[in-house]
Amino acid sequence: MAEPVRRRRRASIRFRITAVATLVTLVVVVLAAVAVVLVQRELLLDDLAVGDGGGREEVDEETAELARTLAQIIPVVVVVLAGAVWWLTGRTLRPVEAIRAEVAAIGESDLHRRVPEPGTGDEIDRLASTMNEMIARLESARRRQQRFVADASHELRSPLTRMRAELEVDRAHPATADLRASHESVLQEIVNLQGLIDDLLVLARHDDDHRPADRTIVDLDDLLLDEVRRVRQLGAATVDTSGVSAAQVLGDRRQLARVVRNLADNAVRHAVSRVVVTLAERDGDAVLTVADDGPGIPPGEAERIFERFARLDEARNVDDGGSGLGLAITREIVSGHGGRVGLDATVTAGACFVVELPLAGTAGGEAPARRRT
Repeated sequence: MAEPVRRRRRASIRFRITAVATLVTLVVVVLAAVAVVLVQRELLLDDLAVGDGGGREEVDEETAELARTLAQIIPVVVVVLAGAVWWLTGRTLRPVEAIRAEVAAIGESDLHRRVPEPGTGDEIDRLASTMNEMIARLESARRRQQRFVADASHELRSPLTRMRAELEVDRAHPATADLRASHESVLQEIVNLQGLIDDLLVLARHDDDHRPADRTIVDLDDLLLDEVRRVRQLGAATVDTSGVSAAQVLGDRRQLARVVRNLADNAVRHAVSRVVVTLAERDGDAVLTVADDGPGIPPGEAERIFERFARLDEARNVDDGGSGLGLAITREIVSGHGGRVGLDATVTAGACFVVELPLAGTAGGEAPARRRT
């Protein structure tokens, strides 16, 4: 039933265009004909310059003859014009129908298809080009979604498989089972799963809306120093904060704290013995760096390391001991705050992550950043 409805709508558009054009033409032609008849009558009267009734009858007869001739010609002209408009409208709308038919045929598994582009450079050609760009974005988003779901399923399945195997072994051999060790192992797996699920929820929320939910003035140096205190309590590495100065940014404090924590956890996880953090203001940005002396990241992996569940072939693995989503979440949050995050290509020993966020004084017209004395 849907196809006949679409046909009626398509014919209706074509009919309305033809009807309007025909009606306008009819009115113009009729008015022009009336004007011609009146002008012809006046010219005849002037030429004959007669005042008797016989002369006037001759003028009236010639005028009536002209009117009859025009009355016969006008319908033919209008019909011919209506046919021409009908044909031209159909020819003009033909590429639109081809675009519509192709879009209607594209399903979820056919996003590789594209609508035909007339190549005329007009509005219809631009419409087709825009449609193809939209389909390409949908195809890219679908590929990312499929990859994300597959990776997430794998990450969730692995700890569940380990927990199930451990519990089944304990149940099959109760006499030799070390319940305390099993409980600790299962509990750690559950904690890791909880962290993974939390990260997945964060990414899902950022996929819906990259913008921070709450924008306030945030002392980035305070967030950084709070996180450094936590890391130092763990005693996993020495943290150098001598290069930290004050900087204020405009954004969501909770999200920015997660950025700092993700970078700190990543650095500590891969550091051999030392982590160096700096914070400074430069060219209207707050520039945060977190460097470690662990295995570096190959130059070819500088971008892929920020992908979700990225795997590196080298010794350094972004999700070794983590959910594999920390750096992806970091990039999402930083991008949502109008900033940038990447690797410092000049650092060859270890890895150095650089975050640039607009200062509060340059984002939203807030007060200039505070200087620490």
